Amino acid sequence: MNGVKRIAIVATFSLLIATGTTAQNAVTQWNSIAISEARSSAAPGSATPGGAGVYVAYVQLAVYNAVNAIDGRFEPYKYSLTAPAGASEDAAAIEAAYRTLRHLLPDRAMSLDAAYSSALAAIPDGPDKTDGQAVGLASANALIALRAGDGLGANVPYSFPSTPVPGVWILTPGATAPQTPWLGQMRPFTFDDPAQFLPEPPPSLFSQTWVDDYNQVKALGAINSTVRTPKQTEIALFWTEHTTAQYGRLLRRTATDFNLSLADTARLFAMAYVAHADSLIGCYNAKYIYSFWRPVTAIRNGGIDGNPDTIADPHWAPLTATPPHPEYPSAHSCLTGSLAEIFKIYFGTPNLRISIDSTVTGTTHEYKNLHEWQTEVELARIYVGFHYHSSVVQGGLLGRKVAHSVMHNYFGPVN
Repeated sequence: MNGVKRIAIVATFSLLIATGTTAQNAVTQWNSIAISEARSSAAPGSATPGGAGVYVAYVQLAVYNAVNAIDGRFEPYKYSLTAPAGASEDAAAIEAAYRTLRHLLPDRAMSLDAAYSSALAAIPDGPDKTDGQAVGLASANALIALRAGDGLGANVPYSFPSTPVPGVWILTPGATAPQTPWLGQMRPFTFDDPAQFLPEPPPSLFSQTWVDDYNQVKALGAINSTVRTPKQTEIALFWTEHTTAQYGRLLRRTATDFNLSLADTARLFAMAYVAHADSLIGCYNAKYIYSFWRPVTAIRNGGIDGNPDTIADPHWAPLTATPPHPEYPSAHSCLTGSLAEIFKIYFGTPNLRISIDSTVTGTTHEYKNLHEWQTEVELARIYVGFHYHSSVVQGGLLGRKVAHSVMHNYFGPVN
């Protein structure tokens, strides 16, 4: 594939993303709809913080290929379409998103139908609209056929101990079942093997790295920590919002603040969400291969690892409830690493000033560059008591590797 083209619209190396209401185009509008509907659906894993983004990836790829068939500047994703001259890009985007969502989330049909009717009513009737709809429908059908049997929502059994075993994940307090083990085995969108970006194993339980990781999260991540500062507590809670929703707002504001065209928005979102999906697939593959224990299990049972420097605290609890899947690597770090790398390559610099808000804390955080953002997310997962330092570092690395592969193998300019 061709290398990625750095779009000319970006003339400066700063990005300030406002937190207020922004204008929408058909791509951003249906991105918001897709996230909301996925979170409301009973489809397997669609409501989870990371899983929702996997469902949205299907939508953004169908939308991209539909709009790109009309725009014609970039390489299509895995299948080609033809479009009549003058076909409406808006109608194509709406149709592709709607048809893909109707397939993925059949229980949301009534809500989707209403949104679809309203969106189409805003486009003047005529052959351009009809042609655009036809392109969108063809794109959705082609993507659905391409992804048939890919493992989305498959029944993947996963066994785990019922009592603590050194280093092995078990259900954490409040959990009733492992979360979406199928994610780690489904077919990726841009490479063949879910384990292609498998990180190195977690630290040995007899290593100094393990001791340092254990004692760091034990001190900083406890619900009653005496060393975590109020600022660190706010950071921890800030990043407990639903990840797909929080990053969806970031992407939509980016498109608006850079005044991206419909076609450029479709391309950026396709890149971002396919990297989201594939980094999460790689992350969950590693999680269920290594099946490493969470801090809440390790710290309450310190000492069973045979290491005299990991002292137990049977009453230890994290700041908030631990997510119900194995610890290593950190999924949030995988997703953040992938999106940051997409931004870096797409906009041509790591020095983007960004501002992100959280509905959990009602606050906004500003960053001078992409590194600051990624570092804060990594620290937040320690402050909240979910992860060890090694896990957040490896998660970010995995996400960046996946995104780099996406950006240099797909969505390049047509020669």
